[in-house]
Amino acid sequence: MSTMSISLPDALREFIDRQVTQAGYGTSSEYVRELIRSDRERVQLRPLLIESAESPVAGEADAG
Repeated sequence: MSTMSISLPDALREFIDRQVTQAGYGTSSEYVRELIRSDRERVQLRPLLIESAESPVAGEADAG
């Protein structure tokens, strides 16, 4: 695993520290990794949702 250093304003660092404590993360790194995973899933899911929303309706969901 590689490391990355980031600079944050004090207000963001305090927010992260509160989230770590309140949500039960072991470290701020765990919290940030979870945010990145969630964002990656959102980015991957968004085009699929748009494609689905734009596709024609094939029939009623409970038909059959």
